[in-house]
Amino acid sequence: TGYENNTLKNNGGTLSGVDSNGSGDTWSNPLTTGGTQTAGGVPLVAGLGYNFAINNQFLVGLGVDYSFLSQKTNNYSSSIVDADGTVTTFGGQQVKISNRLNIFITPGYAIDKDKLVYVKAGYSQQTMNYTGANTIDGFPISAAGIASFSSQNQTMTGYILGLGYRQVISGGVYAFAEGNYMSYGQKSFTSSSVTSDGRPLNVSLSPSANAYNLLVGVGYKF
Repeated sequence: TGYENNTLKNNGGTLSGVDSNGSGDTWSNPLTTGGTQTAGGVPLVAGLGYNFAINNQFLVGLGVDYSFLSQKTNNYSSSIVDADGTVTTFGGQQVKISNRLNIFITPGYAIDKDKLVYVKAGYSQQTMNYTGANTIDGFPISAAGIASFSSQNQTMTGYILGLGYRQVISGGVYAFAEGNYMSYGQKSFTSSSVTSDGRPLNVSLSPSANAYNLLVGVGYKF
């Protein structure tokens, strides 16, 4: 456990729909603000690994770990500006990060029989859950004849880089400390709604994410 911070970028996106004048014409406006959001907290991570000894001092490990706790941003808002300058604000949006899985290699150097320094590099994935807007200009979105925007789950993939230190306490029990950085590419998706007269509304997003954590923990070496 320790501390974790997630940064999610490009959360503004685009709001699109169909004109209400019966023409069937579509329109699209960029959503301003809400662009970058953060989610921080205390993680709970468990992992397994195996080290291959190259010689008395150098090891190469294979490992996997999983984060059990989710991290959420605060509720945030996005706005559109119509051609006549009217500003409309959509609120109640939130992003949750969960189910992070890392698969990595850990080249290490044994300072002595009880001390090890190592680096981590590998593959990382996580689930991003987007909760769509549920207010408009501070009022429930239903008051404007609009259904709440749908939530979306997306799997984001990327990489992990880390650095750690391990110290044997007694027998096979050891303590460790490490810092990790994870980066994930953009993921495109659409959150949908509909007006009371059946016209679709869509928010299109392409967020990206990165995260870091600082961990301390204990383990057992067989």
